[in-house]
This record gives sequence, structure tokens and C-alpha cells, in this order.
Amino acid sequence: MQKRKLGNSGLEVSAMGLGCMGLSFGYGPATDTQDGIKLLRAAFERGITFFDSAEAYGPFKNEELLGEALAPFRDEIVIATKFGFEGGVPANGLNSQPENIRNVAEASLKRLKTDRIDLFYQHRVDPKVPMEDVAGAVKDLIQEGKVKHFGMSEAGVQSIRKAHAVQPVAALQSEYSLWWREPEAEIIPALEELGIGFVPFSPLGKGFLTGAINENTEFDKTDFRNIVPRFSPEARKANQAMVDLMNSIAAQKNSTPAQIALAWLLAQKPWIVPIPGTTKLHRLEENLGATGVELSKDDLAAIESAAAEITVQGERYPAHLKALVSK
Repeated sequence: MQKRKLGNSGLEVSAMGLGCMGLSFGYGPATDTQDGIKLLRAAFERGITFFDSAEAYGPFKNEELLGEALAPFRDEIVIATKFGFEGGVPANGLNSQPENIRNVAEASLKRLKTDRIDLFYQHRVDPKVPMEDVAGAVKDLIQEGKVKHFGMSEAGVQSIRKAHAVQPVAALQSEYSLWWREPEAEIIPALEELGIGFVPFSPLGKGFLTGAINENTEFDKTDFRNIVPRFSPEARKANQAMVDLMNSIAAQKNSTPAQIALAWLLAQKPWIVPIPGTTKLHRLEENLGATGVELSKDDLAAIESAAAEITVQGERYPAHLKALVSK
């Protein structure tokens, strides 16, 4: 597995990480604990050293799962987790008060069975708390050795600059893929200027770019995608054009649509580290295969040209979840 550095932070991770949310939260029933442990350890055995969690995934269950699964090789990996929701429950609203940041850090350390959090993200920008106070609280934790690096998630450029001036931001985690390219306008240029790494979540469009979902797919009743406008049957039918594009390129490269989508991300910048999530070993291995897919300049130009002809249908979040959209 190749390694990448997240910006100027010096934080080195596997070229692809593992987004762990889906093991406990968001996409239907939680994975059986023993199955989750097996998958996490299989990921490490295959070269993944970057694992992404949050107190809100469960809440709390995901961190407990990682703590148990990853303990045998804790010193060989990088664990990222997040603070920022009241009680770890997104529906309760945001809370990035310094006291809460500290409390979350202490609780996460226990659940993760570790003495430090390698990368501690603010899960979402809290408009009620000055960004300088948020960055200052994390800076204190870094000085105490409880946190190694500061990260932000779905933050806008203004927030990133304010935070970075107080405590250097190692990485920004935001949605980015061939069907959500908004970060290209302002975010990616700012990250490049400031020397901040980029960790795209949902790099496979919440599963859509794998080609495994179509207009007739039925999700579990607890699956978050049921309320996402981009996953309405009509939108899925319209957005099939993007999957068709992935399929056509995959056929030329003897790979899969998911591998093309991930290889495209890896080709954008050397400091981009996608974190696809999965609960299945064969999907994990498929995703890892993307690191061996070479996309030439001509390939990238062809993808760019074809993608420009496709207008993706549907918002990525329902209206009542505005707090989840970057500020």
C-alpha cells in the first residue's frame, strides 16, 4: 500500500483509508461486533493504516468497535474521530463549546482504548462558537498530548482560515466525488495554499458510483439514503448516466466502476486520501484495487469531458439537515 502525507502536517497515512461509519450507523442495522472486528483487522492486514470514526456513529458504538478491533496494532495506525454534536447525537444540534470538546476527547480516548487521538475533527462548524475558541480548545489538547492533529469536516474556507491561524489544520474531511464536485471551486485551492490535506468521505457517492444501486433498489428502513433527495427513484434513474460513464471507463481499464471513481480522486492531488466505507470484505478488496489503477492525462481528460455533459439530479441532504451542509 502506498502512503500519502496529509498536507504539511507530516501525518502519513495509507493512500486510502477506511470510513467506519457504516459498520455502526447510517446504512441500516449495525454490523455484528465480531464481523466488524474481522473487517477492521482485514483492512489493516491489507495495508490500511487510516481509520475514520466519530462519537456520533452509533452514537459511541463505532469508537468502541474500533477500540477493540485495532488495539493489537494501535501504534501502527492512525485513528481519526470527531466532536461537535450535543451528546453525540446529530438530531440534538451542534455543540463545539470548549468544555464539550474536552469532554468528548476524554470519553473518546476511553472508548478507543488509547492514550491519544491521532486526528480530531470538528464534525460540523458550530456558528454559536467562535472558530478561534474551537481551535484553541484542540490546541490545548494537542499540547497535553491527548490529540496529535486537528481536523475539520464540511467547513467553508472562512472557517478553515480562522481555525488554521490558531492551530494548524492537518486535514479537511468533506464530501467529494465525481458526483459532488463543489470543493473544486474554493475548498481545494485554499487547502493547497494552506498546506492542508483533504479526506473525501462518500467517495463512491454513498454507494451509487459502484453500480450496485439503481432506481429499483430498496434500502433498509433505517438507511439514511431513504431521505436523501439524490436517492429518490427519479433521481437515481436520472443519475444512472454517471454510473454508465464509470462502467465504460472500467471496461477499458479492466477494473470496476468503484475503482475508477476512487482512482479519479487519487489522481486529483497527492494529498487527497479517500475513505470509502464498507461492511463487506470483497468490497474492501475491490476498493483497495483502485490504488493500482493508473489513469493517464488522456483518461482524466476523457472523464472530465464526459462528466461535463452530465447534470447530477437531487440535493445531497434533505432540507431539515441544513446543519450538515458546509459553512
